[in-house]
Amino acid sequence: MLTNLYGKDFITTEDWSIEELNSMLEMAADLKRRFACGEPHDHILRAKTLFMLFFEESTRTRNSFESGITQLGGHAIYLTPSATQVGHGENAKDTGMVLERYGHGIAVRDCRTNIGQAYMYELAKYVNIPVISMQDDVDHPCQSMADLMTICEKFGHNLRGLKFVISWTYAPKYVRPLSVPQALIMLMTRFGMDVTLAHPKGFELMPKCLEAARRHAAENGTKFEVVDSMDAACEGADIVYAKSWGPIMVTEDPKEVQAMCDQHKDWICDERRMGLAKKQAIYMHCMPIDRGYEATDAVVDGPQSVIYDEAENRLHVQKALMALTMGGRI
Repeated sequence: MLTNLYGKDFITTEDWSIEELNSMLEMAADLKRRFACGEPHDHILRAKTLFMLFFEESTRTRNSFESGITQLGGHAIYLTPSATQVGHGENAKDTGMVLERYGHGIAVRDCRTNIGQAYMYELAKYVNIPVISMQDDVDHPCQSMADLMTICEKFGHNLRGLKFVISWTYAPKYVRPLSVPQALIMLMTRFGMDVTLAHPKGFELMPKCLEAARRHAAENGTKFEVVDSMDAACEGADIVYAKSWGPIMVTEDPKEVQAMCDQHKDWICDERRMGLAKKQAIYMHCMPIDRGYEATDAVVDGPQSVIYDEAENRLHVQKALMALTMGGRI
């Protein structure tokens, strides 16, 4: 395991080597063991502070980060633009250079299209403490690493040849970002899996993320394909990751988005589609799930579902990330 990750930013998995990502997984597994058996580990980040700046609210992200640093002996401070001068126009440099004088890490959740990830890199340019992405418009690195940890727990660490499917599904209500499917296609192609991306026309991902997935697949001797049939994607799958995202490359107008989504209400992960996958296949979702739209209750609550394992592993992956980047050598 690498121990020289102190101070390293984690804005996208693309910035970390396979060895560095494996170090995070190794540390996460150790911290999960310690948590399970009640072994104290609150010395690792004792008296250290993480600032968490949320441009969008969250359930799993806030609670897993806040609980995680508390278990490591540190403290998290919850910030929003409206509760800081960010909401009044203070730039990334001024915000970041003040916060670094007060604490040991800055985590940001900002999914504004063409703004979120750029804002994090702007912060990172000026501060000497790690900047961590809690999700942006391009990537959701903590989620994808928790997903990878879960897959390793279910299938072992030799993932070569597994068929990983990330499929669009229908959902009402609001425009969901592209960051989860993009995170998944970029990461899973690096770890030996054959990745299939499925979505209707109009729900394409960012070209740079598609290109990264194709490049990783070519470099690692894996497969990456894009199909327009959910049935075809699920056929023979080992992992079915079915969730909704918006047609952001086309429009973000809520009425136009809903009209496009409503044309594909049959894109749902149900028992029939899980039946197309392999018998030992697992169903994954980052949550929150629109039950009855994205997936049926029978799938969500069924024996193939690992959604709560994924949610738990957010805690352990993020604790590992904070320990390695904020704690120094352990």
